[in-house]
Amino acid sequence: MTVSYDSAIGSHVGMVRSNNQDSGFAGGQLFLVADGMGGHAGGDVASAITTKAMAALDTEPAGIPAAAASRLRHALLETNAKLRATVRDRPELAGMGTTFSGFLTIGDKLALAHIGDSRLYLLRDNNLSQVTKDHTFVQRLVDSGKITEEEAKTHPRRSVLMRVLGDVDSSPQIDTEVLDTRPGDVWLLCSDGLCGYVEDVDIEKILRRRTSLQNAVDGLIDKSLAHGAPDNVTCVVVETVAAPDFDPNTTTELRPSEQRFAGSAASSPEPRDGSVSTARTRIMGRRAVRRAPVVEESHFEPRVDEYLAELISETRRRNRNRRLLWALGGLCVLLAIGGTLVVGYQWTQSRYFVGTNGDTVIIYQGVQQDLGSISLHSEAEDTGIPLDQLDGLAKRQVERTLSASSIDEAREIVLRLGPTSE
Repeated sequence: MTVSYDSAIGSHVGMVRSNNQDSGFAGGQLFLVADGMGGHAGGDVASAITTKAMAALDTEPAGIPAAAASRLRHALLETNAKLRATVRDRPELAGMGTTFSGFLTIGDKLALAHIGDSRLYLLRDNNLSQVTKDHTFVQRLVDSGKITEEEAKTHPRRSVLMRVLGDVDSSPQIDTEVLDTRPGDVWLLCSDGLCGYVEDVDIEKILRRRTSLQNAVDGLIDKSLAHGAPDNVTCVVVETVAAPDFDPNTTTELRPSEQRFAGSAASSPEPRDGSVSTARTRIMGRRAVRRAPVVEESHFEPRVDEYLAELISETRRRNRNRRLLWALGGLCVLLAIGGTLVVGYQWTQSRYFVGTNGDTVIIYQGVQQDLGSISLHSEAEDTGIPLDQLDGLAKRQVERTLSASSIDEAREIVLRLGPTSE
């Protein structure tokens, strides 16, 4: 099948971070997102170096899909070595690293490479699906059944990465895959500044309702801003479109204007890099938006097995403590309810009323109402006065009951009703 690709790109520093550690690239055949880690001094450097190094593949012949995936992996390993060499020259950048999610297009195939927690989504037939799997601690917990997908979204260790490029691992494991595509497919590459705070259902709606690819990118970034944008957010949207026949093994050199960088890799600020915003973003600047707390910087944990064992134990302790707190809370609620019932019952037993059992006038202790099958009154005294010896008004009053605040007051009411028993 003969296809071509349209794309749009955007990046925003967000509402909390002081600098943009994300980078993005959209070229003629290469598209990628890289999310840097290592704090203010290193994350932006790591993602920019990676993005600019990988961008060199955009003007090289793609070859066959399997070979292109292998080339992506080899290029990322070379970039990893370059990042480590950069740290040797600049020790203040120690610990820097970056995620990477990107693909090369070869005809109607995509050669994908992925490491970290940036993501690739596919919108096909108006249904969104996540293509990549996060290389994070919480994803391992989900895969092992320790926690649910919902619990992973708020887990305190969700920023811990198990695989990244950079000064953390000399030979990182990189996922590669060859994917099929067809006209109408929309591919979304994004940093976790989007997918970590915007629900997939909202991402799907924005992609489905797009009026253009750039409109989709702007809408996604604005949605993150509406959620407080506690992290940098970068998006690359690529659509597969039908095209005239062409040789997929032949490429022409791209003009510089066709290669677009975003975030820290941009040589000059893009409109979406914070200097200019959409109408929606400008409106949000004049009104209160949902401010999210500052999130913990992503970091890499090299001792995978030890770290997993430690954090799984921590998760178990936290879940056990949470269950204990729920149990204590439930017990407190039950005690409060029980105390209220006891106090309420004691109050009812301080009240009296004059009524009848159908034959004689009775003084009851309690209140007339019942609580389900539980009676809130009992017989205190049988006056012995036949009900039919009372005049009409007194009889009706007794049948409707006459309230009293004490036993003595109830007896006085009985005396006023009429004859007493012999």
